[in-house]
Amino acid sequence: MRWTSILAIYVLFWAFSVFLVLPWGVRTTREVGGDYVAGQAESAPHDFRLGRLAIRVTIVATLLFVLFFANYRFGWVTPQMLDLFNREAVYNAV
Repeated sequence: MRWTSILAIYVLFWAFSVFLVLPWGVRTTREVGGDYVAGQAESAPHDFRLGRLAIRVTIVATLLFVLFFANYRFGWVTPQMLDLFNREAVYNAV
């Protein structure tokens, strides 16, 4: 696999991980007991820390990517293992 492909796949894992990590540790203003700002949604986080989110996302994305890349190298799970409908037998019978 070329390094550009590795980088592109890692970026996809990072973008996907944002949605996995985003709800972790979120506390609303009501839960904290703070005062609302005019126009603030009740579900908005009280204290949003982008740096902490980026670090968490990077850790999760890196772990998931390492598992993906190790599976690519060692072939632990292949498409043939995930063939639930035995399509290979259908194609060979034709």
